[in-house]
Amino acid sequence: MTLALSDELHSGMKKHSDIKWAEVARKAFYKKLSELENEKDEWRKYALKHALKNWDEADELIRY
Repeated sequence: MTLALSDELHSGMKKHSDIKWAEVARKAFYKKLSELENEKDEWRKYALKHALKNWDEADELIRY
């Protein structure tokens, strides 16, 4: 994967060459992916909770 960085960001990162920047990026990607997956799970929980009240809306949320 290649990332485009501003010159300012790149030079700041170079000042801290002891940091494994690929690991920092990897952790950030995992964190964001986890947040997105959990957000979708919350919609599923909501849909299932209200499925008996209005099945059409619940089915639509589950497909989302």
